[in-house]
Amino acid sequence: MGLLSHRVERSEIRPGDHIYTWRAGYTYSHHVPLKGIYVGGSKVVHFTRKKEAGTTGLDSAVAVSSILSQGSDECPTFPDCGFQLPDSGVILTCLDCFLRGGALHRFEYGAPPAVFLAKLRGGTCTTARADEPELAVHRAMHLLQNGFGDYDVFENNCEDFALYCKTGLLPAAVAAGDDDEMGPGGIGRSGQAASAVGVPLAALFSTPLKLLAAGPLGMAAVTAGVYCAGRYITDIGVRKDVVKVEVEHLSAHLGWRLAEAQGRNWA
Repeated sequence: MGLLSHRVERSEIRPGDHIYTWRAGYTYSHHVPLKGIYVGGSKVVHFTRKKEAGTTGLDSAVAVSSILSQGSDECPTFPDCGFQLPDSGVILTCLDCFLRGGALHRFEYGAPPAVFLAKLRGGTCTTARADEPELAVHRAMHLLQNGFGDYDVFENNCEDFALYCKTGLLPAAVAAGDDDEMGPGGIGRSGQAASAVGVPLAALFSTPLKLLAAGPLGMAAVTAGVYCAGRYITDIGVRKDVVKVEVEHLSAHLGWRLAEAQGRNWA
């Protein structure tokens, strides 16, 4: 397990693995990293924005559409690559289109706290234990047909989707339908989101301690320590406000929230 990530070969992944690829270096953006559940047969189920009318509206479909623009009528690997229901952000793509030439990495579960804290960035491992691989595949395929709510870069992103498929865990407030509760400190559910805001928050809140640190190295050490501690307390394997939610119940819950939102818009 590397300090940045855990790179693997295609021959090493198995159905039910939580995989990801970096898009443009080891920094966060909507495209970096892209995460999903490998369901076997060289196919990945992952989560992005819902498709807009007349457009693909999704990250991986950009890869698919770029292939199509090169003269092919369909993905050269699988005809069903890019399958996505109209009002859902959950999509099925082939492994080639998911990676888009990037390296393949596997997200690690059950990481010891020392290993988790030693990681140089978030979104590559969790202390939480994963369920059986077959259950992860079942959840991913079920959500492909039923959706995972609205995509939000901080509150409900591709890592949140993959973490749920692997563990069945959600913050209790989210499972109860409380849209106003994001988690400890107002940070989103995933290590990906925590990583995105963790560095600036660490720099901000560690400022008084920096006055006691000797020189730039001391300042950097204090900031890194606060950052790692922040990632740790937001990890889904550490948080005490998470509950196990059956995927069938989750789908019904998300459908109810969608209907409720539509009702408010019509009122």
